Amino acid sequence: MLLRLLAAAASGLLVFASYEPLGWWPAGIVGLGLLYFALQRAKTLREGALLGFVQALSLFALMLPWVGEFVGALPYIALSVFLALYGILTGIGGVALRRGSIILFPAWWCAVEYLRSSWPFGGFAWVRLAWGQIDGPLADLARLGGPALVSFATALVGCALFRLRPQPRLATLCALVPLALALVPMPSPEPIGETRVAAIQGNVPRMGLDFNAQRRAVLANHVRETEKLSEPVDLVIWPENAADVNPLADAPARALVDRALATAQAPILVGTLTSDEQGPHNTMMVFEPEQGPGEYHHKKYLQPFGETMPLRSLLRRFSPYVDQAGDFQPGQGTGLVHAGPIPLGVATCYEVIFDDAYRSAVRAGAQLLTTPTNNATFGFTDMTYQQLAMSRMRAIETDRAVVVAATSGVSAMVAPDGTVLAETGIFEPATLIDTLPLRDSITPAVRFGFWVQASIAIIGALGTLVALWRRRSSAPRKE
Repeated sequence: MLLRLLAAAASGLLVFASYEPLGWWPAGIVGLGLLYFALQRAKTLREGALLGFVQALSLFALMLPWVGEFVGALPYIALSVFLALYGILTGIGGVALRRGSIILFPAWWCAVEYLRSSWPFGGFAWVRLAWGQIDGPLADLARLGGPALVSFATALVGCALFRLRPQPRLATLCALVPLALALVPMPSPEPIGETRVAAIQGNVPRMGLDFNAQRRAVLANHVRETEKLSEPVDLVIWPENAADVNPLADAPARALVDRALATAQAPILVGTLTSDEQGPHNTMMVFEPEQGPGEYHHKKYLQPFGETMPLRSLLRRFSPYVDQAGDFQPGQGTGLVHAGPIPLGVATCYEVIFDDAYRSAVRAGAQLLTTPTNNATFGFTDMTYQQLAMSRMRAIETDRAVVVAATSGVSAMVAPDGTVLAETGIFEPATLIDTLPLRDSITPAVRFGFWVQASIAIIGALGTLVALWRRRSSAPRKE
């Protein structure tokens, strides 16, 4: 049992090592296979539950320290322990699926991942197995079925590695099929045009939760960086929270934005805060050089315990930081805005983890995508690198170039194949300029990705339920 517990903990460590900034993608495959190996040797469902919990706790504890960077260890520990509870389901299913599990266990893993990514409070899809494969060959499967298919393929190859000895033919087939499918060249339609884009990283005066107290300084930083543009561009993208002094309501803030527009002579996508009859919104708004304010995207997928605070009255008894959380209201729509003639899909910061954020924008006609983000409240942690990996996989999934504009880094230009064309450091002012393709094709993942994920999850859930029922019905009855 001790060896199995150590294997489960090592599995969490290996899966963590697959994520950025380490990016050792083979470790994710081996790590998932190691968990499968440990569960195959567990004697009871309770033992499986413990192994699953240990693996998940090891993974989340290593993956999420950025959560507590400026609010202390308690929220980080609480979130890690809560998320690790889903590992209990993984472990129970892994033991129940002892027979025929080389395919069903990866499907069950994806079913639990789907549940964790959806519930409660909208779920937490930050730690999906797929994100750690961005530099590996399996990432290309994102174009066919999105991150869910990448997670399934990763788990399938990992399980196959640990079944080569008892089931060499089946295991070899299960390992080679997803790898072969990923390596088959997928033709990409020619771009319908191109555009010259600038991503502005103005930086912040200082790190920490007092970011919002620096609003005018942050806006001025982004204006100054925009005024350094030395060549014509078609579009300028500012980060989330770049102008949290609302230019629609504050004349000095509007004057600063107009200064930047006068220099750029191109539309600027500005991250700001707005309010309407529903309440406050986290907004990305297009400002045109001649017309001024244009189309906007109110953030739809809000970060619980940050932009919103579930159970506020209860949780304020445990932490003084609870009342620093926002009370933002979710927006509606597809995430598509028009910046001049460019149909632009917007997924603001946390939204990039949600499958439908970019898919809905692409279905609505987006030819270019952007992830404006504010990571200043997470300091020099892994968070910004983890998020960049997600934007890269979304580029592959949608066959679109993605512009990542961050207040303090990492900002990046990402090609449709997920390649990073250019990126900045963190906590430094910087500007990235590149010519990016515009595309209007629809990938299978955009069209059918939800059904791919649902099918995998249903197969995994039904297979596990049947295995549990058989286990229960075959157990010796007590007289």
